[in-house]
Amino acid sequence: MANPLIALVGRPNVGKSTFFNKVAGRKISITEDRPGVTRDRLYADATWRGKHFTMVDTGGLELKSEDIMWKEIAKQADVAIETADVILFFTDGRDGLHPSDYDVADILRRSKKPVVLVVNKIDDYSPEKVYEFYSLGLGEPYAVSAEHSQGIGDVLDEALTYFPETTEEAVPSLKIAVVGKPNAGKSSLVNKLLGSERSIVTPIAGTTRDAIDTLFYRGEKAYTIIDTAGIRKKKKVEDDVEYYSNMRAFDAVRRCDVCLLVVDSEEGLTEQDVKIIGYVHEQGKPSVIVMNKWDLVEKDTHTVNRFEEQLKEDLKFMDYYKSIYISAKTGQRVEKILLAAEEAYAHASFRVPTGALNDLIGDAIRMQEPPSYLGRRMRVFFSSQVGVCPPTFALFVNDERLLHFSYERYLENVIRKAYDFSGTPIKIVVREKKDED
Repeated sequence: MANPLIALVGRPNVGKSTFFNKVAGRKISITEDRPGVTRDRLYADATWRGKHFTMVDTGGLELKSEDIMWKEIAKQADVAIETADVILFFTDGRDGLHPSDYDVADILRRSKKPVVLVVNKIDDYSPEKVYEFYSLGLGEPYAVSAEHSQGIGDVLDEALTYFPETTEEAVPSLKIAVVGKPNAGKSSLVNKLLGSERSIVTPIAGTTRDAIDTLFYRGEKAYTIIDTAGIRKKKKVEDDVEYYSNMRAFDAVRRCDVCLLVVDSEEGLTEQDVKIIGYVHEQGKPSVIVMNKWDLVEKDTHTVNRFEEQLKEDLKFMDYYKSIYISAKTGQRVEKILLAAEEAYAHASFRVPTGALNDLIGDAIRMQEPPSYLGRRMRVFFSSQVGVCPPTFALFVNDERLLHFSYERYLENVIRKAYDFSGTPIKIVVREKKDED
């Protein structure tokens, strides 16, 4: 059974995201004094008084706007309201009641869901500051200052009273980050995998600004998919919001188990794609290169081979890559993505038995001795795998300065030839062990 779900709802700029970040304990939502900054549903797991729950932060509601983006935000908020166990309705105690507040209150009443009315931005509480909010007809208003962490506990205490009686621990899930340039089809792919319009998908590049976590299941297997904003070149990041969106995407890479690197096949692998893939490689993350929009590419019997040759040329630094050619729009081969992600993660988690590793490295050294440096040659006394994700191999040697990068590459190729580490980087580290020379 999933954690109880708390939805944060209200018009723009009333402090939902600030509250969300305070309770989550880390900056997940982008907070800025500008309406419409949070566009999609953002999820975070949290605990209060021993109770585990999931929060969802929604975009601010501008119900009467005809703008395409505001309409999409309203659709996302509707889904959050529909799936929530309890709703926190945020209003602005500094500016007072707004006509939009009554519109949102009407929607929440029709939802038949439990609602906790939150009056935010009340730094110095006095009863008269919240009197007018009783007119919304949603019960007692709770005065808080999310910015200063005042009153948050009272709101959560009230929300807890509406939780279902029994909850079970969340199932551990494989965390999959979906990253790439703007407009490569990341959100379309996420929606296809989830089978619903989970993220806003419009023709406007840069629609997804935040990294959005969604837990879902395939049979008995649990996955958390993280849809991220398109990562732009630094010189094209026009404002602070886009800067922080890029940072959220990079953070998603750091905390995921495996990355789906989405590339627009019609455009081909660009310099920016290679930089993004290089960042994932540097972070030691297993990954799958997802060549999207394959339905738009004119093909003959050699098309895939030509694309693969180009990938090999452009991704020489990570010749372990795994690729898959799909169309998120038509669903072509999308069903194979989760299997590819699982395989890449399994390879990143694999451990080579210590005895077998020492035999392998010993044979490799006998086949090709390390090069000498200043009249000395590196000696390997012992080898051991000291980590996974990425697989990390330690060589205990006489002098760590004697490992030349070309010989390190040779040893990596030997390990990869013996064991399937496709889809994941591996690391070789040297540790000096003094011995009689």
